[in-house]
Amino acid sequence: MIRTVVRGYGSCLPEKAVTNKDLESLVETSDEWIVQRTGIRQRYVAGEGETTCSLGAGAGRAALENAGFEPQDIDLIIVATSTPDNTFPAAAVDIQNRLGITQGAAFDVQAVCSGFVFALTTADAYLRTGLAKRALVIGAETFSRLLDWTDRTTCVLFGDGAGALVVEAVESTGTLDDRGVLASKLRSDGCHKNKLYVDGGPSSTQTVGHLRMQGREVFKHAVGMITDVIESVFDATGMNADDIDWFVPHQANKRIIDASARKLGIDPDKVVITVDSYGNTSAASIPLALCDALDAGRIKQGDVVLLEAMGGGFTWGAVLVRW
Repeated sequence: MIRTVVRGYGSCLPEKAVTNKDLESLVETSDEWIVQRTGIRQRYVAGEGETTCSLGAGAGRAALENAGFEPQDIDLIIVATSTPDNTFPAAAVDIQNRLGITQGAAFDVQAVCSGFVFALTTADAYLRTGLAKRALVIGAETFSRLLDWTDRTTCVLFGDGAGALVVEAVESTGTLDDRGVLASKLRSDGCHKNKLYVDGGPSSTQTVGHLRMQGREVFKHAVGMITDVIESVFDATGMNADDIDWFVPHQANKRIIDASARKLGIDPDKVVITVDSYGNTSAASIPLALCDALDAGRIKQGDVVLLEAMGGGFTWGAVLVRW
């Protein structure tokens, strides 16, 4: 059978880091308050000339170099983002052009913070069915452009950045010892829309709008939804928490990450946490965390890696990969 195998990775961050102390001059908050409730200590914020597409192209370029591939080797680009440079065309075609890729297909996936899990699952479906051979999967966001910087409940949480993986279709044995995507599960439930949304859009207000969130409601649902999809991928493979080497969750809130790991029985030493350094970068958070863990030599070839995310909508999903 065909497996979707990771061949390379890369990331790109804005130049400017904004600490919790920096935010104390903007809104009524404190470093202690933010760290206690979220685990966040700083985040990166895009400056003039830095956009979702420029960051996404930077991450994609780094991933291609890491994989040892040329632009002509890629025949599919999927970009997970809620903050494209333009309403249309897709960020993916802009990034395709910036990278000098002229063949194949390029499109965006919009599932908010779950976007990278949705994009990787979509790429896996394309590769396994022969619709593409090599894909560039990117999570890229500039959430700072959606924030109400007078709202201390949301503006302290989010950051900007981009991360990418190059994946390739490889003939495999069809066992759990194969490298590549082993299982995935995606879910959504639109009845939760008003708990986490942006109050604008082309068809409704003709404006970009600002992010709005009912924080307690999101927290209340997060752990249950996360464990639901993770248990589904465990059921699909016959694996359990003891079988995974690394847990790379969406980096929204350290309390949610810790509670999810506890409920699933995942050893805290297996959990990759970067929310303290980057904040919540939405669809970019999982690939950024992967890049940090790979650069540090933590994730190695053959390791079983569990990815999960939950985002506005609500959307949620999990992917199990053997690196």
